[in-house]
Amino acid sequence: MSYNHVDAAMRELIASFSCLEAADLLDRLARTAAAVTGTAYAGFVRVDALRLEADTIHTHAPPGDPQRVRRWLAGSGVLKELATVPVTVRLARDAAVGEPGFLATPLPLATRDHTFVWVAGRGFGDGDEHLLSRFATAAGRALEAASGLEAAVRLLRGVRAFCPAQPPDLPVGGDRIPG
Repeated sequence: MSYNHVDAAMRELIASFSCLEAADLLDRLARTAAAVTGTAYAGFVRVDALRLEADTIHTHAPPGDPQRVRRWLAGSGVLKELATVPVTVRLARDAAVGEPGFLATPLPLATRDHTFVWVAGRGFGDGDEHLLSRFATAAGRALEAASGLEAAVRLLRGVRAFCPAQPPDLPVGGDRIPG
């Protein structure tokens, strides 16, 4: 195969692996989690390795945040609870005291930090918990696959960087060694 073909093939492969944006994937997964559970709010929380802190890494909310879920997430203590528990967390809805209803389940990730997918905005039951758990498995696999593609792109760019401009023993446009 001539170098021109190798370069073109590498560029095509890198381009096809690079088309997945991590931020876009998180947004799509959050919007889908909200739709699957019949809510307007969803997102992801990452817990540090020592299980001391949890931070929101993505939040999907309707314009204007009518239930004030973003503020509730920051001030309610739910992030601290997610940092300390490795299991599903379900909190009842109580509009009188500003509790929007909350359900979070861990993503079964092998290669990433401890991450939860959460939904909020209504009361949740056992069926919702089961459904979100199954969704979390799919979301975890999607995030790991995206991470694998990002790693592959970095490796391929390294391979491409070390490909010679034109191998001296190959004629331009040819794939055979003269002789």
